[in-house]
Amino acid sequence: MGKQHLEQNKQEKPVSFFGRALFTGFIGGVIWSFFGAVASYFNFASVSPATFILRSWLDADWTGGWRGELLSIFIIGLLSILTAVIFYGLGKNMDGGIWPSAIFGLALWFVIFYLFQPIFPNIPHMTELNSNTVVTTICLYLLYGTFIGYSIAYNYQDIQKADGNNYSKNR
Repeated sequence: MGKQHLEQNKQEKPVSFFGRALFTGFIGGVIWSFFGAVASYFNFASVSPATFILRSWLDADWTGGWRGELLSIFIIGLLSILTAVIFYGLGKNMDGGIWPSAIFGLALWFVIFYLFQPIFPNIPHMTELNSNTVVTTICLYLLYGTFIGYSIAYNYQDIQKADGNNYSKNR
């Protein structure tokens, strides 16, 4: 009898570093926009994911409900892939722990709430937002930036160490 092809004998193809970065971006967007929706529900913030994604362009009743929030969370997850690509290009090899990632999150908050504010006509200017909204959204963006940035930088450093070990073993 020949070699049996058992499920347990199959080797999984490793996911590329870039693929892991994209997946990290999607998951980070979903997780932190979900927390943004929760913060809005409990009135910690006057804006929610649907406020940015749907209500800026649609005037439908369903955008204010859970369906609108859920769709917005998914769309933010997809848009977050672009954020992960940006961090992948700019900061994957940054050393310094959490701080570069946290600064990335703060810079992203500034870009969204200040530079992109004209794109979102129903979002008040950042100087008109109440303090609860400002503090809550800054904290969420800090955590989001830390999640995306630190995960990508950690994976990059891990791969560099593994490649270095393989190089020294093969030498």
